[in-house]
Amino acid sequence: MTDNQNLLAEQRRSLILDEVRRRGGVRVNELTRRLSVSDMTIRRDLDALARQGVLSKVHGGAVPVVEASTHEPGFEAKSVLEPSAKDEIARAAAALVAPGTALALSGGTTTYALARHLLDVPDLTVVTNSVRVADVFHEAGRAGEARRGAATVVLTGGVRTPSDALVGPVADRAIRSLHFDLLFLGVHGVSVEAGLSTPNLAEAETNTCLMHSARRVVVVADHTKWGTVGLSSFAALEEVDTWVTDGGLPGEVRAEVAEHVPGLVVAGEERA
Repeated sequence: MTDNQNLLAEQRRSLILDEVRRRGGVRVNELTRRLSVSDMTIRRDLDALARQGVLSKVHGGAVPVVEASTHEPGFEAKSVLEPSAKDEIARAAAALVAPGTALALSGGTTTYALARHLLDVPDLTVVTNSVRVADVFHEAGRAGEARRGAATVVLTGGVRTPSDALVGPVADRAIRSLHFDLLFLGVHGVSVEAGLSTPNLAEAETNTCLMHSARRVVVVADHTKWGTVGLSSFAALEEVDTWVTDGGLPGEVRAEVAEHVPGLVVAGEERA
């Protein structure tokens, strides 16, 4: 497939997944009419989404996967979900960072994408509890991409989670001793009732420490995180200064979020 065809397939599958989650299930013949593609194309899309573990195929259609609030997917499993949206969010979030900023990046695939966009911002101090994020800066240096003004990276230490975040008492103690201007926080779920949540209890505590050490908290999360609730809530929406998301977040949800979060940045659109 060409890059354009890949993009179209990704957009179509995102629409299918949104429809499955919104309605609780869809039929193949409904999707073929709505998206103006063949029955075979829809079935390939459903196969791809089922392999990613984000929906379940049933006779004639698909239904959502009912995921336990304690289930924590690994980094590789999460990295294949909404890659274009995550890159758009990362690009918009990087625009919020001025040279010389002391910032923190939590674990997650969206913060990993953000790290790549920060390589061109000079004189940063980056605190992170993500092995993957630290590797982005380290590998850039080894590849000769680092130059004068390259980031200084502080890796917290701690116990490694399935998503390659470092958590627990060692990480928490290191974070509490630091202070940074900006925190970019990836989350498992966002909702009005549960606020920010994660399936990992230790990660919830480490995320709380990150938030308390930051002057400003920016959540980076794509639209599929809305309405997802993990085992442990660690912050209310009102504790977030800005949410950077993608254009897939419905208008009515944006209005609801705006009642609780002072800043909503929709990647590719004007700031709300």
